[in-house]
Amino acid sequence: MKAVTIIAWLPIVTLPTATVLFTPDDWPRWAFMWLFAWALFVGCKWLTWYSVRAGVASAFRQLGYLVAWPGLDAPAFLHTPNPHAPAAFAWLFALAKLCLGIVLLVGVFPRVPTDYDLVRGWVGMLGVVFVLHFGLFHLLSLGWQALGVTAKPIMDWPVLSVSVSDFWGKRWNLAFRDLTHRFVFRPLTSRFGAKAALTIGFLFSGILHELVISMPARGGWGGPTVFFLLQAVAILVERSTLGQSFSLTRNLRGWAFTMLVLIGPLFLLFHPPFVRVVVVPFLDWIVEPSN
Repeated sequence: MKAVTIIAWLPIVTLPTATVLFTPDDWPRWAFMWLFAWALFVGCKWLTWYSVRAGVASAFRQLGYLVAWPGLDAPAFLHTPNPHAPAAFAWLFALAKLCLGIVLLVGVFPRVPTDYDLVRGWVGMLGVVFVLHFGLFHLLSLGWQALGVTAKPIMDWPVLSVSVSDFWGKRWNLAFRDLTHRFVFRPLTSRFGAKAALTIGFLFSGILHELVISMPARGGWGGPTVFFLLQAVAILVERSTLGQSFSLTRNLRGWAFTMLVLIGPLFLLFHPPFVRVVVVPFLDWIVEPSN
């Protein structure tokens, strides 16, 4: 293996491993989760930055990519200009989503009875997603676009997905999609073919989410992996002759199939041990620190 390849991949292996080995056992499980997720993200960020010819980009843009942008499409951010300034409506829409997340976290979550811990957890998770992925990250995207940088929003109207492949490939968490498409799916496709690459890629996603979700919760193992394998099966079904005959990749029928596949088994991904052991204590800490 070339030295450059080793340097590119080293942080994504060593940083999460160091988190597992050296995080004190008495830390809250939510603190370990965030630290592990951050270590993994830093490794991914380094991999994407180091793997392109970043040196030709300005120091400001390189620093911005490394510390002030959650996306992982380094070639676009570093080298592709964006001449279109965002519209005023886009700013208002991003702020509205941020405010909705704050309302869920500060206004709704504390009012859900503590006996309904799973409900509290899901309300809180929705709040976090709207604050971060739909709110702050969208504002960051608009800010970089205003500076002439190509920084596509991390989320692109996932609720409008008309197929499962549309949801995972074009609309949901495009940072993770950019990473896996470049470093997992494309290499596997050239070696094993599209169907095998699709299955292995979703299996990889499942294992990664086991580390971020099940490992901090110390329970619920297997749920995230099964969830992502179901997504792979759904994509293969909707692309099959039978799926095409039922219009599972377009129109209202495709949208309904997508929502069923995504929402139906969602409890496998964010399983009760994770919600109870990680999510609810974290939300109690940030929303009601006196508890």
